[in-house]
Amino acid sequence: MWTERFSETPLLGILRGLRPEEVEPVVELSVRCGLAALEVTLNTDGALDLISRMKAAAGDRLQIGAGTVLSRDAMLGALGAGAEFVVSPVFVPGISEECRKRGIPNFPGAFTPQEIFAAWNAGAEMVKVFPAGALGPSYISDVKGPFRDIPLMAVGGVNEGNVGEFFRRGVSGVACGASVFRREWLGAGDFAAVESALAKLADATRKAARG
Repeated sequence: MWTERFSETPLLGILRGLRPEEVEPVVELSVRCGLAALEVTLNTDGALDLISRMKAAAGDRLQIGAGTVLSRDAMLGALGAGAEFVVSPVFVPGISEECRKRGIPNFPGAFTPQEIFAAWNAGAEMVKVFPAGALGPSYISDVKGPFRDIPLMAVGGVNEGNVGEFFRRGVSGVACGASVFRREWLGAGDFAAVESALAKLADATRKAARG
């Protein structure tokens, strides 16, 4: 999944609380903004149906994954619905093991150095540092000291103003959720507002990734 396309705009979109009628507009605006991947969190009503709908709408233009995956059974359900990668807020060994066996990119969440190390050794594609905003970008450089070869994704608290600092401190990718895909905008059908916010963050991410 994390091919050259993702490296161009290393920004993962997180969709929580999405509704069926919002799938196609969100896919289209995400493609226009240059994203390579979107995840649908499994604590969203009808998440498996949404993953299937999103994959059908995206085709090969976006990788569609499942987020907030907390058990092996939930992971298997998501893969059955068409998810192409798996993201968790914590490190769940059974999920990482199964993903490794199946060749499915897995992005476990971790916070402490011990968790980050364990998640990486279990076969993570990239370790999701969550909540990254709690200690800010400086924490990334602290962790990258001993773990310079472990790719990290900052999730939580990332915005247009600080994304550059996160990359300067050593992340390989970032994610955005409710700060861009705002429920009030989506509910009102104001996809232009979503696209404007996403485009600004995507542009800032591209510039930051290039150094």
